[in-house]
Amino acid sequence: MQIESLKVFCDLSETQSFTKAAQINEVTQSAVSQTVSAMEKQFRALLVERSKKNFRLTPEGQMVYDSGKEILGAYAGLHNKLQELKEIISGTIRLSTVYSVGLHELPPFIQRFLKDFPHVNVHVEYRRANQVYEDVLGNVVDLGIVAYPTRDSKLELVPLRKDAMVLICNPQHPLAKLKSVPLKALTGQKFVGYERDIPTQRALDKIFREHGVTPQTVMEFDNVETIKRAVEIDSGIAIVPETTVQQEVKGRTLVAVGLENGNCVRPVGLIYKKNRVLSPAMKRFIELLKKPSPA
Repeated sequence: MQIESLKVFCDLSETQSFTKAAQINEVTQSAVSQTVSAMEKQFRALLVERSKKNFRLTPEGQMVYDSGKEILGAYAGLHNKLQELKEIISGTIRLSTVYSVGLHELPPFIQRFLKDFPHVNVHVEYRRANQVYEDVLGNVVDLGIVAYPTRDSKLELVPLRKDAMVLICNPQHPLAKLKSVPLKALTGQKFVGYERDIPTQRALDKIFREHGVTPQTVMEFDNVETIKRAVEIDSGIAIVPETTVQQEVKGRTLVAVGLENGNCVRPVGLIYKKNRVLSPAMKRFIELLKKPSPA
């Protein structure tokens, strides 16, 4: 049995999905099924109970998974030590991140990283926050970057930075003439927000409650790009990370106004699964992300 087959089986056991296991290993679903069948033939035991509704490992399958994780961890550790010994930085980093970070904050870091380490491939997925956590826990990706990161016993959390939040509005909006506004000024204003389950919106709702602010929410979207487009046509005002509107402010399609009170910053953090063996490339990438933006 090859180490690749063992990895496919462990990925399948953790994701409980032939589709995701195939995606992670860049093979077909049929190849995943064939790998499991070959392992069952080799061990002369049923490893996976197959049904349309439930995925479950047999006791033998659980034993193979537990031992397989130890073997894979030892193999990854050995491979990384050899790379470090030879000072080789190569491989692939699979990253899942929320739209606002992936589109506006991450590009200069990736450009700098690839310039320094051209033999590394960085693959980025743009996802909703809850999907980033799922991707990391399911081993679909190596690393995740989220706003307002929540602690989880199964995850390691690396704080990265705190983004300033600003109020944005159409250049013709009355608030556009001000350099800064108190939160109270938002009461009664038409407001374009994030969908309620988005961490940034939950944080804003908490700030509004603490300061007795009651804006009139007229639209809700799941990403900052759509929010900006709605504000540009004067559908309402919004509060977004300052880093996400630099281009629009420069092009004068939006105006960014400072907020006078409230803890209007957005913490951003990196997450990865506990006990994951980080490759030299991943370690270097995390080190870079902890520094100020190279842009």
